[in-house]
Amino acid sequence: MKKITLVLSMVLFTIAGAFAQIEKPVTWAYSAKKTSKTEAVIYLKATIDDRWHIYSQNVKDGGPVKTTFTFAPSKDFSLVGKTIEPKAIVKYESTFKMNVSYFEKAVIFQQKIKLNKGTTVVKGKVEFMVCNDKQCLPPEEVEFSVPVK
Repeated sequence: MKKITLVLSMVLFTIAGAFAQIEKPVTWAYSAKKTSKTEAVIYLKATIDDRWHIYSQNVKDGGPVKTTFTFAPSKDFSLVGKTIEPKAIVKYESTFKMNVSYFEKAVIFQQKIKLNKGTTVVKGKVEFMVCNDKQCLPPEEVEFSVPVK
């Protein structure tokens, strides 16, 4: 009888662990807007849960993983300049023993492109790290695909 109870308990805890929620405090949305026949802007928006933040693209070495955008090469378009971001919050974080730049609630990154074709799809990935005042989650990579019409 003890063996059956032990086996049932183990099965119950295994099932409960499988349904444990994985924290995903950041969601991404993407869009594009043509600014002329030959240019467009790609918008990459991060919506961040309360009490969490993601880091700027401009974090110095030795700190948290900075947000990085990588765009897949294409004959249909070329990048114009670097991905831009709004002004970030800058604060000292004792975890990293340095001032870091980060965003809370939401942030929209923008990448200008020159179109070599009327319509295209811009593909790539974003790597980012999210933290709150108690913990940091491992860096994450998310792929994106943005149609430009």
